[in-house]
Amino acid sequence: MKSDSAGLPNKTLSWKNYGKNTAHLCAMMCSNKTTIWSIGGDTISLDWTGDRNSIFKTLGASNHTDKGRELNDYYATEPFAIDVLCGVEKFAGTIWEPACGGGHLSERLKEFGYDVISTDLVDRGYGRGGVDFLASTTSLGDNIITNPPYKYALEFCEKALSLVDAGQKVAMFLKVQFLEGKKRKKFFKDTPPKTVYVSSSRLLCAKNGEFDLMRAGGGSAVAYAWYVWEKGYKGQTVIDWVN
Repeated sequence: MKSDSAGLPNKTLSWKNYGKNTAHLCAMMCSNKTTIWSIGGDTISLDWTGDRNSIFKTLGASNHTDKGRELNDYYATEPFAIDVLCGVEKFAGTIWEPACGGGHLSERLKEFGYDVISTDLVDRGYGRGGVDFLASTTSLGDNIITNPPYKYALEFCEKALSLVDAGQKVAMFLKVQFLEGKKRKKFFKDTPPKTVYVSSSRLLCAKNGEFDLMRAGGGSAVAYAWYVWEKGYKGQTVIDWVN
């Protein structure tokens, strides 16, 4: 079997030839430094120097699973995400951050001159804990800006839009993949975001707000965007690129 300049077999390193075996190969590559697998009768052995994060980066996938996520879904957003948002959007009136965590977004919003009300279901030593956003019947601010919990992103978007007044804004920091899905398609058709700002550079959501540790581990494998609604808007959604 012929090899390329890296000493790897040309034929079997084509994704075209991997097909349904890709996930199996990745699992083997993640679990071993020296990898051996077989496709179509050809056995391949090579030295793998990457790690689990390397594989997810290569595939453009997330390594966050429900099993591996922090209790109560605490993945803090780096404050620079607010710089990106405030570079393209203005908000009239107060802002409610209903999943404030350690205050990473709230504090940066204050630095931009906004009056911010910060709450969270879990008391993490910042803002007011014990506030269940999804059970709220009135908004604590004119606008709502947050990175919603992983499992309840759609519910947070729906609740936020039900609480703010017409003409006010809701901004949610979400994965680009949030655009997918039949259930979300109906939601987007009924209540379209006015603009989705895709971050061209990776922004971090780090477990417990440990951004330096995440950068040291290779950064993020996830692409994020700011989804911005203006309540009452029924036009076409504009996709824009920022950062």
